[in-house]
Amino acid sequence: MKSPSWAPLLYVGPAAAVMAAACLYPVLSAMQLGFYDWSIGTPWADAKWVGLDTFARVLQDLAVWRSLWTTLVFAFVCVAAEMVLGIALALALEERAGRRLRGMAFFRTLFILPMMIAPIAVGLTWRYLFDAQFGLLNALLGVVGIAPLGWLADERLAFAAIVIADIWQWTPFVFVMMIAALANIDGAVLEAARMDGANWRQTTFRVKLPMVMHVIMITLLMRLIDAFRVLEVIYILTFGGPGDSTEILALHIYKTAFVGQQLGAAAAISVLLLVVVALLSWAALRLSDPLKEEQHA
Repeated sequence: MKSPSWAPLLYVGPAAAVMAAACLYPVLSAMQLGFYDWSIGTPWADAKWVGLDTFARVLQDLAVWRSLWTTLVFAFVCVAAEMVLGIALALALEERAGRRLRGMAFFRTLFILPMMIAPIAVGLTWRYLFDAQFGLLNALLGVVGIAPLGWLADERLAFAAIVIADIWQWTPFVFVMMIAALANIDGAVLEAARMDGANWRQTTFRVKLPMVMHVIMITLLMRLIDAFRVLEVIYILTFGGPGDSTEILALHIYKTAFVGQQLGAAAAISVLLLVVVALLSWAALRLSDPLKEEQHA
């Protein structure tokens, strides 16, 4: 018996309604707030309508564009490194697991532990590790005769510090996604490739990775979006300093809203961040089209 045409709506409808309430309402509220000049602690009735003035001021603010550039560099470096390391670790353990060596379950568990730690705890942990006087990293550098570094006091080192912390925390996410994708590859395909004389490099780059490319692109997209939303670790580590060298756009929005008490400007910058993330997500989906590949598979 054929299901009625409205049956899919019955299943998808509740989830779509919840997503609309949880996602669309905050976005529309932020857009509305961007048209007003309003500060925390004052009645909404006292909010002043300013139209597009706030959006125009935000687009002319050099601090906003510096934060956006910092965010783009941070996201590119972190996501690129996480994808390479995560895929490499998954391939390494997948190969070892294929030989049935002992201890692979332990290493898999060990690799995903950073992802399970709260971001605040991650920030505090790395802040202590990067401490100029008592940090473990400077202690290790001293062992090999290198003078202590002011990790969080130098602009370049501070940026490297937040990159290292993010890579450490989120490479396990890529690893988990890839190890699951590789485990679902049909063994008959790999066996056929080996029988045809394919070596490890050919099997990896011409068989395995192309077969899980849709998973790679979805993972890349998810990490790209998350990299634009990161806040807690950088808040704890550097609070955007020294200067504004590590002030990503999400942190700039926080400072504008809760330090500068400019809710309208913060909402306008949030809309800008939403547009940037939406454009990057659209570009990634257009280049890979992972969902279409999944449907045709």
